[in-house]
Amino acid sequence: QVQLVESGGGLVQPGGSLRLSCAASGLSVIDYSIGWFRQAPGKRAEAVSFISANFDGAYYEDSVKGRFSISRDNTKNTVDLQMNSLKPGDTAVYYCAATYGELILSTSPPATHEFDYWGQGTQVTVSA
Repeated sequence: QVQLVESGGGLVQPGGSLRLSCAASGLSVIDYSIGWFRQAPGKRAEAVSFISANFDGAYYEDSVKGRFSISRDNTKNTVDLQMNSLKPGDTAVYYCAATYGELILSTSPPATHEFDYWGQGTQVTVSA
């Protein structure tokens, strides 16, 4: 049984940092394209950052480029999202999502329907 469990969300002031972690069980993260969507109240889910299976590439949404960094730890079977210089606009529920195999991440953002497995979500609130 596949499970994705997110952790690391919370309340942080603008300019602060958080590190989200997605712990996977029932799959090996090296074989899956994994990353993060976020959804703010009243808005559609947005692809934030993804790493393709087998290290073929990564995707970052334009507003997070230079501030967020995604990484994969094959030993721990986790995918982390380091978020720096956080802004109020980053406030949302962040969801980890995974799909088997490689995704072409260079041309367009991943879509929610491409992913088979989802975590329960973790709240990130950026506020003074």
